[in-house]
Amino acid sequence: MSDDLPLTAEDIAEIAAIIEASPYRELDLSTRRFRLRLARGDGAETGLTQEWQWAGSAPEAAAAADDEHSADPDAVAAPLPGTFYHAPQPGAPPFVAVGDDVGPETVVGIVETMKLMNPVHAGRSGKVAEVLVPNATMVAKGQPLLKLA
Repeated sequence: MSDDLPLTAEDIAEIAAIIEASPYRELDLSTRRFRLRLARGDGAETGLTQEWQWAGSAPEAAAAADDEHSADPDAVAAPLPGTFYHAPQPGAPPFVAVGDDVGPETVVGIVETMKLMNPVHAGRSGKVAEVLVPNATMVAKGQPLLKLA
């Protein structure tokens, strides 16, 4: 992702497709860096309109987010706010358990945000030393979810 743009054109297109396929007429998404509003036209209007607003200084917000993730190099942090789940569905075994070996692309959990399931990858190789967050817990962006040894 570019330092200048918080979302790519492909990101916006994907979000627009989700809104168009849903019963919702609009989406208003706000972060520390920007606000994106998508609205579906009605009547003679077709398609979606979008409106961007930049909030604060993008480099300062990016630096703050980087500081959150670098606080503990052994922790796997939540990539975004939402509900953290250990397993892909209720009753299923967890993605990982204490003692499991993981690689950078290993999925260690999912964070549900706005009804979208986002995989959480380990980000580096190691062994799961501790699971810090109970299943189905609300987490903040950058919050440590588990520790690797």
